[in-house]
Amino acid sequence: MPTAVLTDHERTAVQAYLRLLHTVRAAFDGPPDGRRPPVVPPSVLAEAEQALADAGLAGNEEAFFRLLQNWCPPGR
Repeated sequence: MPTAVLTDHERTAVQAYLRLLHTVRAAFDGPPDGRRPPVVPPSVLAEAEQALADAGLAGNEEAFFRLLQNWCPPGR
């Protein structure tokens, strides 16, 4: 499988998305006590949105998820 070399903006977008994903997972991995999970901090969401826009990936999910798969393949 060929390895893609990401630009700085693409790498930043992937890293911001992964931080957002880990934040959301942490919010939902809490104890099953019936309480609503905490809201994702707006700064985390804003960081991911800005990073995607800076990399030209906003609205281009296919290209973004292809980059994400190359950066962090399944099973890793």
